[in-house]
Amino acid sequence: MAGAAVAAAATATSATPVYCVCREPYDVNRFMIECDICKDWFHGSCVRVEEHHAVDIDLYHCPNCAVLHGPSLMKKRRNWHRHDYTEFDDGAKPVQAGTRTFVKQLRARSFPSADDIILKMHGSQLTQRYLEKHGFDVPIMVPKLDGLGLRLPPPTFSVLDVERYVGGDKVIDVIDVARQADSKMKLHNYVKYFMNPDRPKVLNVISLEFSDTKMSELVEVPEIARKLSWVENYWPDDSVFPKPFVQKYCLMGVQDSYTDFHIDFGGTSVWYHVLWGEKIFYLIKPTNENLAIYEAWSSSVTQSEVYFGNKVDKCYKCVVKQGHTLFVPTGWIHAVLTSQDCMAFGGNFLHNLNIGMQLRLVLELSLNSVTCPQV
Repeated sequence: MAGAAVAAAATATSATPVYCVCREPYDVNRFMIECDICKDWFHGSCVRVEEHHAVDIDLYHCPNCAVLHGPSLMKKRRNWHRHDYTEFDDGAKPVQAGTRTFVKQLRARSFPSADDIILKMHGSQLTQRYLEKHGFDVPIMVPKLDGLGLRLPPPTFSVLDVERYVGGDKVIDVIDVARQADSKMKLHNYVKYFMNPDRPKVLNVISLEFSDTKMSELVEVPEIARKLSWVENYWPDDSVFPKPFVQKYCLMGVQDSYTDFHIDFGGTSVWYHVLWGEKIFYLIKPTNENLAIYEAWSSSVTQSEVYFGNKVDKCYKCVVKQGHTLFVPTGWIHAVLTSQDCMAFGGNFLHNLNIGMQLRLVLELSLNSVTCPQV
């Protein structure tokens, strides 16, 4: 019986297809690329091909096939204004969000200053009593840390330090800005990219939630967010649903990183603090008219070709400099440009002050909302 069991196990093992130079079975969590010669599949990590690089390869040759057939053939760039840079530039197709041409045009645009709509306060003034009395309906800028109850690493904290505290093997979501497309990458490889002054692509990290890492000990969210947060104050310890980790994000973006217009997920409000560098927010009020326009725009097949700021009455420009903290209320539509290499921290929170808008965003509108702070 024992011999039969061993034989059956061996047969089952041999029946499982294996791939790559490592001869391992398929793993849905690992990126793979197919060789255009031998048709075998290879883990990107085994053959040193990052997921975001794969889209630039026209014909991939694995290490074995490259010996006879030469290196992989790369796609040829034919434009700087389309997500698919291989499209012929006949001047007929519109500029798409995130591309080099788009960012250049965005920097040249004129906008009314957000000083006309935001509140500027000292951290000690931003209290629960103040917001309950005056409401939390417009963005709030706090120029200094004093009084906020926000604890952060010093401005000398680098992407290398992030790797040290979080771990270089952690797989993170990375956005290829020129394509506005997501891919996955080990943190170590992203840090290596960030530290290299020669960057062939603009890659942006906006969803590194680190509550379950050693870096969490270095960050305490603003006191007002802690006091207002439903998750922090009311989530049952014995809940069958796991407590969501959305309170602590680290955002690392190189110059010209861009996130298109969005509303933060689930009707949450969000705080951002720029540790070093600079970000520019493009803010739009969540009026009934603007939300209706946003819903139509966000579900359109031509969304990336239409600059949403042109479709509303006013889009305000808000520059968030090093050391500044910005609080964005529920429902505010915003896009973000990283005007220089930047590290920022942020987090999302639900609260009692915008319940009507929170419910509307969740229940009434089919919004293409994001699932993390977008900086």
